[in-house]
Amino acid sequence: MLRIFFLSIIFLLTVSAENCNKKEKSGEVFKGKLEIKAICMNYTVKLTEGNIDTSKIAGAWTDETTKKQYSNVFALENPCNFPDSIKQGDEFYFTMDTASTKACMVCMAYYPIPGKKLPIKIIKK
Repeated sequence: MLRIFFLSIIFLLTVSAENCNKKEKSGEVFKGKLEIKAICMNYTVKLTEGNIDTSKIAGAWTDETTKKQYSNVFALENPCNFPDSIKQGDEFYFTMDTASTKACMVCMAYYPIPGKKLPIKIIKK
């Protein structure tokens, strides 16, 4: 019985340590550039510094309106958390936002965005 108790404690400590490591990785700081600030918060962000899993961003994407090609871009999963003070062409630092996204109303006008979306949090650096 005592053996099962100690094995359970060791298991819980191992799982807790793994979760701590995941939290540290989620705090990694990236640099991005707001490539497109279109109508109704249809924003496209380019990763300019940092390593994000390539399956989570569009390695190559073409804006069907302008026919301009972009690399390493993504759309905002949480556009209502994005500061209005950041203008198209501005660079900024961000982390992955693991908290729940702020609910807000977004109009339904269409502008093309990459198929990949990420929740991000802008930070001061």
